[in-house]
Amino acid sequence: MTAIRTDALTKRFGEDVLAVDGLDLAVDEGEVFGFLGPNGAGKSTTINTILGFLQPTSGSVDVLGMDVTEESLAIRRRIGLLPEGYEPYENLTGREHVQSAIHAKGASDDPDELLDRVGLAPDDARRAASEYSTGMAKRMSLAVALVGDPDLLILDEPSTGLDPDGVGLLREIIREEAARGASVFFCSHILEEVEKVCDRVGILNQGELVAVDTIENLRSEMGAGATVSVTLGAPPADLGVADLDDVRSVTVDDRRVDVEVSDATAKMRVLRHVDERATVRDVGIEEASLEALFDEFTSDAPAAARETAGDAGSEREQVAAADGGESA
Repeated sequence: MTAIRTDALTKRFGEDVLAVDGLDLAVDEGEVFGFLGPNGAGKSTTINTILGFLQPTSGSVDVLGMDVTEESLAIRRRIGLLPEGYEPYENLTGREHVQSAIHAKGASDDPDELLDRVGLAPDDARRAASEYSTGMAKRMSLAVALVGDPDLLILDEPSTGLDPDGVGLLREIIREEAARGASVFFCSHILEEVEKVCDRVGILNQGELVAVDTIENLRSEMGAGATVSVTLGAPPADLGVADLDDVRSVTVDDRRVDVEVSDATAKMRVLRHVDERATVRDVGIEEASLEALFDEFTSDAPAAARETAGDAGSEREQVAAADGGESA
């Protein structure tokens, strides 16, 4: 079963702003899917449409096998949402936030266990949320999202405000949730984190899905290649590496040889070739980063009008979605 499926999803704001344009997207059950795009690309509009807080102009959205326009309430009961810009109720403690979500969903979770899982200390869990740092509030909102073992987690900028330990814990929780069969829809501008946890990524640009695949396949598609760095036992004579297929360039600096290849599959050919002709002391491989791929796919800047109406105005809707979704 697909956790999220959109068919030709289109969303307009008025006559002039096309925020999402014919989006065809499928997120599989148990998959961690990274959803990327520059500011104004239509990511927030897409998320709010998936949640049922915006109606499509045309096309359809199915979530967990249900049509979002007809069964949005039932869908939200099976979703855990961590929205960007979520603001907690200042007079409630962290524990009370989680307890409220448990009651609203009719779940049987232990609030203390959930708060411990996200790394919020017991003393902090009983403090008013008005005293929380950004990281503490993010941990608490993640605990709220985990209430009821949701079938789908939608995480929008979940690592913002977290320290390195918090980011590592978030990564661990995402993997645990996927392992139990939940799908994770992961939207972040921290591409390094996306690369570490996501099975596939989709890149949205100017309302259109311009790429969707594994990161490795996207590297191959773009000819991004890799750089192989080899440290030798002695300064090399001519190794003939430049004559190999798929080698873009060769740089020699004393005993170090850097070989840039256009196809990632050429890495091992290069290493075998060098190893047969010299004594290899050390090897390093640097893959093309997701950031470089992202730049390739989003080189055209989105229109200012789309940014204003399609995303910038929807943060308030996401805050409402967080409250409504957890209290549904």
